[in-house]
Amino acid sequence: MHYYAFLAELHRRLAPRAYLEIGVRLGGSLAQARCRAVGIDPAFSITAELDGDVALFRTTSDEYFARPDPLAATNGTPFDLTFIDGLHLFEFALRDFMHAERHSSPRGVIVFDDMLPRSIDEAARERHTDGWTGDVYGMVEVLARFRPDLVVVPVGTRPTGLLLVTALDPTDTTLTDSFDAILAEFRRVDPQPVPPHLLDRLTVMPPQRLLDSGVLEVIAGAERAGTDTQRAIAESVRQDLGAGFAPAAVSGR
Repeated sequence: MHYYAFLAELHRRLAPRAYLEIGVRLGGSLAQARCRAVGIDPAFSITAELDGDVALFRTTSDEYFARPDPLAATNGTPFDLTFIDGLHLFEFALRDFMHAERHSSPRGVIVFDDMLPRSIDEAARERHTDGWTGDVYGMVEVLARFRPDLVVVPVGTRPTGLLLVTALDPTDTTLTDSFDAILAEFRRVDPQPVPPHLLDRLTVMPPQRLLDSGVLEVIAGAERAGTDTQRAIAESVRQDLGAGFAPAAVSGR
């Protein structure tokens, strides 16, 4: 399944009230949104047809989130769905996640693009291939180690996979507090030490299995039901997706 088709299903199933996209480029992924959408990219060049309520900001994500009220564009509504497809470098992906989680709802879902490089060369920080993921794959290990409260699911979409992160906690400061230490350990010189389980995709969730599981419906309804959103989401993922997958594939307390 191509990642555009998977994103379209996320929008349909989750019915987000507000959507954030970091790294708009040509607008193909932004075109999947059917709600108030905020797109951030200092050099977007839209060619896709956008048929929705969209606010575009030609700026970097750091500059955008330094504004007094980053949620002004949504009239204060936190983001229920975020797609991160920015500079393909680990430190920017990490900062984008911290910004996005801080401004997400309890039922929010954050999705990273380009999390499953198909080769060591494709994961290089210094681009020298046609297809390029950069070193954002490091977010898988960082979130597993520093934020075990999150639910983290690598999804094997084409061409280079996604990482779905949910059970968010907008008040958590662990990544911010540990930012310098994380960069010192995980920002590495090329060639990149991509874990074999990401290259071979043995612990990666097939996208259709995730869509068929009912997990997205639990995420969409947990907040409205007045339950402990994080616990409800984590339990649903364990029950519906956990069997047969290694711990790296599905994490979350």
